[in-house]
Amino acid sequence: MLMLSDFLILGAVLFCLSVAGMFLNRKNMLIILMCIELMLLSVNMNFIAFSHFNADIAGQIFVFFILTVAAAESAIGLAILIVLFRNRGTINVEDLDSMKG
Repeated sequence: MLMLSDFLILGAVLFCLSVAGMFLNRKNMLIILMCIELMLLSVNMNFIAFSHFNADIAGQIFVFFILTVAAAESAIGLAILIVLFRNRGTINVEDLDSMKG
């Protein structure tokens, strides 16, 4: 039988992996966006775990709204990346410094 702490530990490990991925890889914008999505999914897993163990469906409904916003965010982020790649020829974060003074 899985306990609530098992899900919370897994969510914390996923969250820490995504934070480490963002700090270790500061060059590729696509991997940074994937790390942000992994953060959102780890938080959603915590919502679902608490909702299940408290026998309340409100947390699971809230996760559907978060996933809807995350899907729209990913689509917009990928569209911006495609436009950047077409204009600049790269998606490296260090090369995207056109707004620097």
